Amino acid sequence: MADVPEPESDEEEPETDGGVRAYTVRLELVDEPGELLRALEPISANGGNLLSIHHERGNITPRGHIPVEVDLESPPERFDGIVDALRDAGINVIQAGAEHYGEELSVVLVGDLVETDLSETLSRVESEADAVVKDLSLAAPEGTNATASARLRLAIDSGRAKQVFEAIRAIGTDKQLTVVEPLLGGEA
Repeated sequence: MADVPEPESDEEEPETDGGVRAYTVRLELVDEPGELLRALEPISANGGNLLSIHHERGNITPRGHIPVEVDLESPPERFDGIVDALRDAGINVIQAGAEHYGEELSVVLVGDLVETDLSETLSRVESEADAVVKDLSLAAPEGTNATASARLRLAIDSGRAKQVFEAIRAIGTDKQLTVVEPLLGGEA
């Protein structure tokens, strides 16, 4: 039986009828004029159609940014390009479609947390460990100039706990903090 070539039109043009899917993208934006417009441009430029935007200006993320949720639709083959274009534009993408954080873990940091700039430590955890700080509890029983402890509850991509802990250990070493990790079941 002879091979029948695929029609070229299926390969050249993305499916638009029935092949368009809705996606949600969660972003963190700096609170400056024009940032929302700057974040929306890569979506439009890469074939995304905006459905809704939820801009939570009254809320602030742990890094002091504004959370924004964008609902859009696009053909599935274009969605990864939209997310890549957002990241290439310097937009912090927290969640994209099905690519959301599937695990949570907790870690405790002990040391001169306030003196070594807690905000900068949290920013480094989020950027270097590729995690989101979902919850923070700080205890400084002897005041902010003494040893303090912080419990961080982190959202991470599934299967990345080992890499996240490695990054947090490196931050702890750099900032002279003790890192207390949970016992993970099933490890020998």
